[in-house]
Amino acid sequence: MTAGPIVVGLGEALFDVFPERSILGGAPLNVAVQAHQLLAPLGGQGVPVSRIGNDELGKRLQAELADRGVPLSGMQIDPEHSTGTVIVTLHGNEPQYEIVEGVAWDFLTWSDELEALADQCHAVTFGTLGQRSEPARSTVQRFVMRARQALRLFDVNVRQHYYDAGVLRQSCEVATVVKLNEHELPIVHQALGLPDVSAAFHDEVRTDRMVEDIMAGFMLDAVALTRGARGTVLYESGQKVEGQIVSYPAAERADSVGAGDACSAGLIVGMLMHQPVQEVVDLANHLGAYVASQSGATPPLPKELIDRAART
Repeated sequence: MTAGPIVVGLGEALFDVFPERSILGGAPLNVAVQAHQLLAPLGGQGVPVSRIGNDELGKRLQAELADRGVPLSGMQIDPEHSTGTVIVTLHGNEPQYEIVEGVAWDFLTWSDELEALADQCHAVTFGTLGQRSEPARSTVQRFVMRARQALRLFDVNVRQHYYDAGVLRQSCEVATVVKLNEHELPIVHQALGLPDVSAAFHDEVRTDRMVEDIMAGFMLDAVALTRGARGTVLYESGQKVEGQIVSYPAAERADSVGAGDACSAGLIVGMLMHQPVQEVVDLANHLGAYVASQSGATPPLPKELIDRAART
């Protein structure tokens, strides 16, 4: 057991393959790595839970996590399937993804170790991509249902054809918080079978109505809506709180890969630290903006952001 919070990133672990380099990635792994950076000074941990191949990329993944002090206890080794990869093409600094199928994380299986971690974690984040096939889908659902004591953040991440109405509904049912972006909101609202919101409403009002429908329909504690450079809005307890819009100077070869995952880490850590809602959203915005200014999904975080996370 650790002295501080344990945040689990549950689902895909992979490498984002750019034309000139390969970078550790996968949304839940990114969240776990960033949460670990924020929580380690407080005695907490970010724990990625996934399955990787017994191959060179798998060994590299383990080495990179170990170098960062991130626990490897949630990593299963698959003797038959390769470590996941995503082919990333950048248009400007906006990424497009080709996600390789039938890889190790699709075969994530239940174990005694996962059961124990589900019982002791303080938060878990999971998405649609990690549930695209069996047995991973059943394992993810079983873990989240087991972790009843935890903050459970469902990060929608609608990617290509790797989602359906069933997995969206199941995931909203077991979540306490849902995070999605402006593009995903109407897709999810319709897929969940919620009543149409009149087009006569102003765009902002329509957005608010759709978010409120999802919150009420699934008795959620909060919904986080991300809006790119305009930052995040958090709907919680009858409040609608917009985060401070921030930006950081762009580093060489900057890309936006992992910015949304850093935002998720900020939301989770801020909530676990019982920060006021405004500070939670501001932390999420700062983390997302910083990662968007850097190369890769999990750059080392500056001290001022780590210190911001420790505020209570």
